[in-house]
Amino acid sequence: MTLPVWRSPELIVQARNILHSFRRVVGRDLLASSGDESVDAQALFDAPFVVLSHGTQADPVLNYGNALALKLWEMPFDRFTATPSRLTAELMLREDRQRLLETAARQGYIDDYSGVRISATGRRFYIKDVVLWNVSDDSGRMLGQAATFDKWAPVNENA
Repeated sequence: MTLPVWRSPELIVQARNILHSFRRVVGRDLLASSGDESVDAQALFDAPFVVLSHGTQADPVLNYGNALALKLWEMPFDRFTATPSRLTAELMLREDRQRLLETAARQGYIDDYSGVRISATGRRFYIKDVVLWNVSDDSGRMLGQAATFDKWAPVNENA
């Protein structure tokens, strides 16, 4: 029997870094802490809002997506976490996305982003009120960036 993805030691650590960084940078909790990192990792994976993150590579690759992120981007976890994060936006929107990432890197976070994203099957959707923040470990080493949002809607192609 395969364990749920959130039970892997690497993802428990990633969930901790996402949650602790959000608290440090944004100044509030993304989720209430249970005091048990594996319980918190499951809660983040099953959260009623989207959470995703990417690493620090020159072309950053996604390294976390919770269940709603996987559903929205229409990918299984292993494919999602092998995807360069720039591919979550359409080609014409990637320059705006890059400016967003650079601003968040300088400021620590932003909390007012909206834009269009594209799923693995080409379905376009609008995301709103996105919070994007820098993720670091407890020693302050930069690990990447994460984003969360709970508002999205399909883009009406016929409008």
